[in-house]
Amino acid sequence: MNNKDSLNNENKGDQADEQSVKKERYTYEEETASAAEQPVASEQETETETDKHHSEDEVAAAAIAAVPSITAEAPTTVVKRSPWGWILLSAALAVALVVVILKPPFGVDNSNVATVNGTNIKKEDLYEFMVKRYGTATLDNMITEELIRQEAEAASITITEDDVTNQLDALKLGFPSQEVFDMQLMQAGITEEELREDMRIQTLLIKLLEPQTEVTDDEVQQYFDQNKATWSTTEQIRASHILVETEDEAKAVVAALEGGADFAELAMEKSKDEGSAAAGGDLNFFGKGQMVKEFEEAAFALEVNEVSDIVQSSFGYHIIKKTDSKPAEEPVFEEKRAAIRTMLLNQEANPLTNTWLQEKHEKAIITNTLEEKAESEASGTAGSESGEASAE
Repeated sequence: MNNKDSLNNENKGDQADEQSVKKERYTYEEETASAAEQPVASEQETETETDKHHSEDEVAAAAIAAVPSITAEAPTTVVKRSPWGWILLSAALAVALVVVILKPPFGVDNSNVATVNGTNIKKEDLYEFMVKRYGTATLDNMITEELIRQEAEAASITITEDDVTNQLDALKLGFPSQEVFDMQLMQAGITEEELREDMRIQTLLIKLLEPQTEVTDDEVQQYFDQNKATWSTTEQIRASHILVETEDEAKAVVAALEGGADFAELAMEKSKDEGSAAAGGDLNFFGKGQMVKEFEEAAFALEVNEVSDIVQSSFGYHIIKKTDSKPAEEPVFEEKRAAIRTMLLNQEANPLTNTWLQEKHEKAIITNTLEEKAESEASGTAGSESGEASAE
């Protein structure tokens, strides 16, 4: 068991009070506020710590739903929508790009892309497989994007880099920290810059729908006032430790450090906390109330890069090194104003998107040969099966 988890005090139970629909628009769930106070998880943390951060991710994911995804599905409640529409869209477009690269502009390319036990897999086969597996959804997205661009051009509507930045910042409002946001992106296999590029078309769509929405300054201020605690951070420090069972072992560690031994190397060699030992004793950032009293008091009293005397707790004997610190921070309204307004605007526009897109699809002259081919093949298969049944 990772002793970092053992050092952590038990988390308070989630508050389950029901909130009204109006309050839900302006206030994140209580779980979000508690999640924001937790340190970033490390790879070495145990199941308990991992579960805690999965909870953080779920809260963060729920908040990302303020950005509507481009689909032809019926509208759903904003806070319940799938959080990673942007990333799924990015993945689909990435596949489309690969298809374009693989498919020669003229003729058939029979060059090999792989060989398995002497059997060749040709580029043309790969292309056909990718079109069959991903083509329909990707092409639908591309058609929708083109419709949005044409409507924007007809209305002389353009977007600026600030517009895209506001969309990205609105997205980040729902995450406890930049670290959690980055972790979500990493798990999805996308960079922030790639996500930013994918958000351009959605930003354009929201700008097209903006005349049908109304977000007041009072609403922006109200949202900030009711959620500023979510964005507040308490003082945090980062520390490493070496945990041993006896005082004699602790004295030997202190002597080795005074003799010039490297703290991280000594932690990997001597520490009984296997989880943090693998990371050179690193416990990542933590705030007050997350460690046992003796450990917390000693760690917070240190200067950065200072090493403590021997600290005894119920887990054994610690030698602690403070490696970094973050001061407590309070959110500033002016720094959040644009992001909050954009987020509320997204929530206003979200119920309008599917109807708007449906109308544009119905009015547009669209030829989708990929869809026609699929329908033709399906019809042929059904006819063949019917013929076989008659013959029997």
